[in-house]
Amino acid sequence: MQLIALFLASLAAASPLGSTTPTTSLIPRQQATLCDQYGYWSGNGYEINNNNWGKGSASSGSQCTYVDGSSGSGVRWRTTWTWRGGDNNVKSYANSGRQFARGLRISSLSSMQTSVSWSYDTTNIRANVAYDVFTAADPNHVTSSGDYELMIWLARYGNVYPIGSSVGTVNVAGRTWELWVGYNGSMKVFSFIAPSPINSFSANVKDFFNYLQSSQGYPASSQHLIVFQLGTEPFTGGPATMTVSQFSANIY
Repeated sequence: MQLIALFLASLAAASPLGSTTPTTSLIPRQQATLCDQYGYWSGNGYEINNNNWGKGSASSGSQCTYVDGSSGSGVRWRTTWTWRGGDNNVKSYANSGRQFARGLRISSLSSMQTSVSWSYDTTNIRANVAYDVFTAADPNHVTSSGDYELMIWLARYGNVYPIGSSVGTVNVAGRTWELWVGYNGSMKVFSFIAPSPINSFSANVKDFFNYLQSSQGYPASSQHLIVFQLGTEPFTGGPATMTVSQFSANIY
């Protein structure tokens, strides 16, 4: 009996049909769980940050971000959060960022092509979904701020507003946006607000800088790219999950 059992076992091991172990290529694997305040992951030219930078203004709440997959062509991730209190304060900015060589001058860039597909599992929240891009005259400026900030709000849920005030409606990258301009400390902030949620977005972000250079006096020849990110800024609400099924960017 022992010899027969050994023989059957050897057949099972040799035959794919007899194997009970699924191949790893068929199993979706979560690459990272980020629940620390600044939980961080990087790979394949991308980075993801839980970034609960404003959680101190909340009376209660938490957030975790999950890296679901990555390759050289992009990343997949999601973030789940609940925040209460401090109604008009941003609690976090879970985001995916594109890594690039420091010292890229905005005026010298040919393309900042990007695409994203995303969804929220509820709209009963106060939050945005937005690109966030910092530039500075100093190419080694800290990445937490810049001289200028460009935000592209793909969605706005609840009565939340960008920094500054509206200066009217503009057309950039083939779409209509409401442009807001203001200051966050000494950093000048330009926010392009979509009139309704854009769940699938593809554009060359250089078009936005070209517009700002020609219409808002943005000094592209003296500014360097500091960060290039896409994420969500929650104010209050939840539990809510934003899922990014695809994010990519190429900067050159």
